Amino acid sequence: MSSLASSLQSPRFQRRLLVGAFVVLVAGIVAFAATRLTGGSSKDAVPAQTSPVKDVSKVPKTVKLDPKAQAVAKLFVQTAVARKDLAKAYPLVGPDIKQGQSLKEWLTGDIAVVPYPLDQLDIAPMKVDYSYPNEALVEVALLPKTGAKVKAQLFYMTLERVGKPKHWVVNSWVPKGEPPVPCGDINC
Repeated sequence: MSSLASSLQSPRFQRRLLVGAFVVLVAGIVAFAATRLTGGSSKDAVPAQTSPVKDVSKVPKTVKLDPKAQAVAKLFVQTAVARKDLAKAYPLVGPDIKQGQSLKEWLTGDIAVVPYPLDQLDIAPMKVDYSYPNEALVEVALLPKTGAKVKAQLFYMTLERVGKPKHWVVNSWVPKGEPPVPCGDINC
C-alpha cells in the first residue's frame, strides 16, 4: 500500500476530513439562511439608479475678494504682525490663531503670529489665491525698505467668515518656505 493510500485510511485523517466537511456544511447553511431571511440577494437590497448622481463635493463659486476681508487682512498686518495695538488685533483672528488664549493672555504678545517690524516695511502687496463667499487664501509679501536689517518674507493668510452676524477673521498666518537652519559646527 502506498503512503498516500495509508494516509487516506488513517483514523486521524478521516476525523479531520469529517470536521472540515461539517464546517463547510454549517457555513453553507448560514449563508443560505442569511440570504433568505434578509429578503433575497444583495442585488434586491440596492435600488436601481434612475437619476444622475448629484455632485455633493462642489467647489463654491469663486467671487471677488470682499473689501471687508481685505480691510481685516490689512489691519491684521498692522496690529498682530507688527505687535502694535494687540487689543485691536484680538477680534480680527479666528480660533486657529487664538488657540484658546484669552484677551489678557493675547495682550502679552506671546501669540501664534509670526511678527515683522513694520518700521522696516516698505510695502505689503497681497495676491488672492482663491476667494469664495466664506473663505479666501491670500499671499502677503512683506517687502522691507532699502537698507533694512530684515529680509523680505512671503506669508499665506487664510480669511474666513464666521459668527452671527457673519464677519471676516484671519484664521492662519503661515510663512511660505522653510526657515533657515543655523550652520553650527557644520561646514555650510
